[in-house]
Order: sequence, then C-alpha cells, then structure tokens
Amino acid sequence: MARVARTRATLRDVAERAGVHSSTVSRVLNPKTRPMVSETVAARVLEIANDMGYRANPFALSLKTNRSFTVGVLIPDITNPVFPPIIRGIEKVLGPAGYTTILADSDEDPDIEQGILDRMRARQVDGLILATAHRADQVVEECEADGIPFVLINRTMAGEGIYSVTNDDFGGIAMAVDHLADLGHRRIAHLAGPQDLSTGFERHRGYLEAIKARGLEIDPELIFVCRAFTEEQGKTGLEALLDSAKPFTAVIAGNDMLALGCYDALEDRGLRCPEDMSVTGFNDMPFVDKFRPPMTTVRIPHYEMGNAAANILLSLLEGEDEEPPKSVCQTLELIVRGSTAKARD
Repeated sequence: MARVARTRATLRDVAERAGVHSSTVSRVLNPKTRPMVSETVAARVLEIANDMGYRANPFALSLKTNRSFTVGVLIPDITNPVFPPIIRGIEKVLGPAGYTTILADSDEDPDIEQGILDRMRARQVDGLILATAHRADQVVEECEADGIPFVLINRTMAGEGIYSVTNDDFGGIAMAVDHLADLGHRRIAHLAGPQDLSTGFERHRGYLEAIKARGLEIDPELIFVCRAFTEEQGKTGLEALLDSAKPFTAVIAGNDMLALGCYDALEDRGLRCPEDMSVTGFNDMPFVDKFRPPMTTVRIPHYEMGNAAANILLSLLEGEDEEPPKSVCQTLELIVRGSTAKARD
C-alpha cells in the first residue's frame, strides 16, 4: 500500500488555529522577537506549532531576509581533540540564535581551504569562524577585502581591525618554563610548532624570553621546529634532539600532540618519563590526564573560546549597536601532572 505524504503545516495554518496574525506567529518562532509577544500568547502559539509539527522553511526565510542563517566553521584538523569542545561552544551560541553551523576540515592545506571558502560563499553563508589562519593568510585577506563577517579563533594574524579569540600563547609557555626551572631543570629543550602559525611563533617566542628571564642558556641545538602540530612530528623532533647527544633533562612541546610524540620517542629509546625526561604539552586536550604518565600541560579554555568567537560573530551579523571587542585573549592555566618531576642529579 502506497504511503500518503503528510501535508506540511504552514505558518498560516498555525496562525489560523491559534487565532492570531501570521506576523505574530513569526515573532513567537524567532527567539529574538518572542519578547514582543505576551507570554500567554507565545506559549499557546508554541504549543500549537509543536502539535501541528510545524517546521520553519529556511528557503522561504532566506528569500525574505536575503540571509541564509548559516555560519561556516573551518578547522585545520578534525582529528585533533582540541576542536570538538571549541565547536560545541560555537554551536551553543549560534544554535539558539537560529543559525546552522557548517563544519569543514582544511587538513592544513591552503588549496583545500580556498576551495572550502569558495563553496561556502556559493552557499551564501552569513559569516565565518576560522581556526585555520596563518600569520600571512590569503583566505583571511580575501574575506576582509570582500566584507565577509568573520572571526579568527585559536590563531590570529598581523593586522588591525581583525576580530579574533586567541590564547596567551606567550605567557602559557613561560609558565611551563618556570615550572621546569623551579624543579631544577637547567637544560630545557623545545619542540616548536610551525612558525607560519601564530600559535607556533608565539609559543616559541615565549620559550626564548622565559629561558632568558630565568638566566638559563638558549642553545639552538636544543630547539627543533616541527613542520606540523602532530604526534609524528613530536616523535621525529625528540628523536633528532636525542640523537644530537646534547644533554637535556626536560622538553617543552608546542602542543599536546607534539608532547604525545615525545612519549613515543622515549618509549622507543627505553627512557622513562618523568624519571629520565620531563615533558610538558600545551592545550590540555581531552584525555591527556589519562595518559601514562598523565601529562603536565597548559590548559586553554576550549569551550569558552568557541562561545566568545560565536558571540562576536553574532554581534556582527545582528548589527548590534555595541561594537564587539576586536580581540579577546584568554587567560591560561598550568596543569601539573605526572609527566614532570625534579631534575635528576
């Protein structure tokens, strides 16, 4: 027996059953305009709309408002555990405001990123949140030139007038250096992240300044600049430093994935963490407290970053009177766990 399609309830159907004008139903169904309607009427309209299975027609709304009510979110690596809580923070703001988030992974490839941007623009996204920015970034410059509302998150680039939500990368690494120095470490190596990214650059700069501030020697042979923030590059980097035969008792990794690679390298060499080598990370990504040993790292507020970026973008999209802050820099916290210990004699 053929299934008969159920007729979709329209906004006018809801209005007729509720005994109100269609514009009243429209106001009730929009969280931003709902306060314009009395609580009693709003409650009745919402109940009727739910009973009738009413669903807003996004295409009709787009034609009416010339907006898609979609926001594109570009991230560099969907497998990195740092990003899910950031995305959750974004959606917790944009969803209740009536926006749908379109997520895309650039795989740290500028050509892929450009293609994603082109497709999102073709779908007329209202704005963008970009976690993919390089210190010099053509995609960001293109968005700025074309007047597309956007906010950078986690990374930033040089230039004025760019909205961004980042972390105190410089100060965060300094906390790790101070922690290790307080434990008696004097030869502290560094696995730096890519220097074309603000995160890699600022954390490396923070390491150099903090080492000097503690009166320790900066030894270029104890620094390895990784090509990517990956576990593989962390393993490669620490292996290269160990092969140099330069003595050191601790290593500061540019992020948790690089630090995890250090764990791999130490295990392969029959070395123990922290007995033979102290290791610190950066990000406090989910589950690093379950590693063996649990990782000492710099905690960034992932969820709050997503919230902040989404609120700034929402202010830009809704044309609110108050200008949102151009840049928000999150305060960080050092989380001490079992991967660091006093320097061996």
